Amino acid sequence: MSSLVSAALHSLTLTNPTLALDAPHKIIYRHPSSTTTPPTPRVALISGGGSGHEPSFSAFVGRGLLTASVSGSIFASPSIAQISHCLSSPALPIQRAKGLLVLVLNYTGDVLNFGVAVEKARAAGLGVEMVACGDDVSVGRRRGRKVGRRGVAGMVLLVKIVGAAAESGVDLEALVGLARRVVAGLVSVGASLSRCHVPGQNGEVGPGEEELSEGVIELGMGIHNEPGSARVKLALPELVTAMLAQLLDLNDADRAYVSIQPGDNVVLLVSNLGGVSPLELSAILSEVDGQLKENWKLRLVRIYCGAYMTSLNGFGFSISLLKIFDTGLGGKRSIIDLLDAPAEASGWASAGAVTGKQWEQVPPFETPKEVEVPLVGSSYTMDPSIARSALEGGLDNLINAEPKITAYDTAVGDGDCGTCLKRGAEAIPGLKELLSNLQSAPDLLCDPALAVANIAAVVERTMDGTSGALYSIFLHALHAALVSQSPPSSTPITLQTWSTALQSAFRTLKTYTPATSGDRTLIDALHPFLEALVRGENVSSAAKAAEAGASSTAGLRPSLGRAVYVGGEVWKTVPDPGAIGVAEFLVGMARGVLRR
Repeated sequence: MSSLVSAALHSLTLTNPTLALDAPHKIIYRHPSSTTTPPTPRVALISGGGSGHEPSFSAFVGRGLLTASVSGSIFASPSIAQISHCLSSPALPIQRAKGLLVLVLNYTGDVLNFGVAVEKARAAGLGVEMVACGDDVSVGRRRGRKVGRRGVAGMVLLVKIVGAAAESGVDLEALVGLARRVVAGLVSVGASLSRCHVPGQNGEVGPGEEELSEGVIELGMGIHNEPGSARVKLALPELVTAMLAQLLDLNDADRAYVSIQPGDNVVLLVSNLGGVSPLELSAILSEVDGQLKENWKLRLVRIYCGAYMTSLNGFGFSISLLKIFDTGLGGKRSIIDLLDAPAEASGWASAGAVTGKQWEQVPPFETPKEVEVPLVGSSYTMDPSIARSALEGGLDNLINAEPKITAYDTAVGDGDCGTCLKRGAEAIPGLKELLSNLQSAPDLLCDPALAVANIAAVVERTMDGTSGALYSIFLHALHAALVSQSPPSSTPITLQTWSTALQSAFRTLKTYTPATSGDRTLIDALHPFLEALVRGENVSSAAKAAEAGASSTAGLRPSLGRAVYVGGEVWKTVPDPGAIGVAEFLVGMARGVLRR
C-alpha cells in the first residue's frame, strides 16, 4: 500500500508542474518558484491525513488553497516525524511563511500526531496554530461525547475559504478565528450502499466491520468505513429526506449543531465517496437541491458537486452545508468572495470552472415554450378505418413481442431493443386516439403524409438508441417522399404509391447506414418487404417476406452493431432482434389491413 500511495503522490507532480514531492516523507508542497510563491510572505496552510480520500488533501495543494499536505498510509494518520519534517525542515520553503496554520480532520490519530508536531514546532520558535474540523452530524452528541464530531467533506470548504484568505494576506490570528467560525457553521452527513474496498485486504471487510446486505444503506457512514446512525432501505428521495433531517432539524437536540433557518443563505457541497457514477451523482444533487429549496426554504448561494473527499471506492455520497456568515475581514473577503477566489489545484478545478461573475450576473432563466412547427401535408387521401386498423395491429403485435425481442437482444446485444420498441409503440396510441376523432383532426385522418409525420414525431421523442434514430430517419424520409410526389388535387393513395414512397425512404436510410441484406440488421426484414411490394405483391405477402427475412438472420455472423463484439457464438441460433421487431410490426399491420 505504501508504494501505491507514493506513486499516486508522484502523479500529482506529473499533471501539475507547480507541485513538488518530498517522497521519503510523503509531502506534496508548492514548488518554490516565482509563480507559486507570493513576493510578500503569507501564512502557510498545512493539512493532511490518511490516504484514500483523494483528492483530499494532496490535490488541494496550490495557490489559493494549501501550501503543503502530508499523507499517511491508507486510512492512517501520517507519523509525527513526517509532519514535523513538513513544519520544521529547512529543506522545504514553508519556513519562509508568515506563520503556519494546520488544518486537520477531527480524528484521534490526526489530532494527536499533528498536535505533537505542532508543539515541537512551537518549541522551536515557530508561530504555529492548529484547528480541527468536525462537521459530521450523524453520530450525534450522545455517541460522540468528548470526542466531538467526526471530520468529513465539510473540511474541503474550510480549506478553500481559509486558503483564499491566507493568499490575500490575512494574518495568522485572524485566520484561526475564521477557521473556527467556518467549522462552527458546517454540518455534513454521508450514506453508502457498501463498504469501500481497502487495497491489500482481498475484498474483505476490516476488523469489526460487517458487509451491508443487498439494498441496505448505511446512513451516516464515515469516510473510514465507520458505522453510521442507522441502516435503512430507502429510495433516493426518502434517503435524502432522512439525511437533510439530520442536518437541519432543530428539534433533534442530539444533532442540531447549527441553527439554519428558512431563508438562510447556505453553501451546498455534495461529494462522491468514490464509487458513484457522475450520472448518478448528478441525479443525487438534483434531488438534494429540490428538497433544500422546497422543504427547507434555503437559499443556495453556491453549489459544488463532485469527488472532493472520497472513501476509496465507497458506493455513496455525502452532503455538506455551510451557513453563510460575515467574516468581518473586509476588502472583498466575504465567504462568497473567498469561495470564488482563484485557486490553482486539481482538486478544486471543476468547482472553479464557474466564476463568481457567472453566479451573480446570470439572471434566472425560464425555458421558453416550445413552438410547434406546422407539418406539411399532401393531397393524398386514405380510408381512416383501414389506417387505424393497420396501425393498431402493428403496434399491438410489437408490444406483445417485447419479451421475445428482449430475450434475443440480451443474448446478442445489450438487452434494450425490446423495451425501446415497446416504449415507442406504447406512445403512439395517443396518435391512434387522434386518428379516431374526425372532428379534432380531419386532415390527419385523410392525409397519409400527416399521419406518417405525426408517427415520426412520436418515435423521435420516445425511442432512443440506434434503432430509434433509424426509425426516425426512415419515417421522416417517408413523409418527405409522400409530400414530394403529392398530386395537384385530392387523390386516394394506392399500394403502388406507398411502394414508391417507401422505396425512396429506404434509399435515404441507406445513406446513413452501410447495412445491407445479410448484415444481420433490421434491413434483413425491411428490404424483403419492400421488394415484395415492388413485385406487385399484396401487404400480407410482403409481411411474410419480412418475417422470413428476419428469421433468416439466425446463423448470420454480425457485421454491424454491438453484436459484433459480444462474445460467444449465440448468433448462430438467435435471430437479429431489430429485424424481428420490424417483422412483428409489419405482420401485425398486414393482419390489421385484412380485418378491414
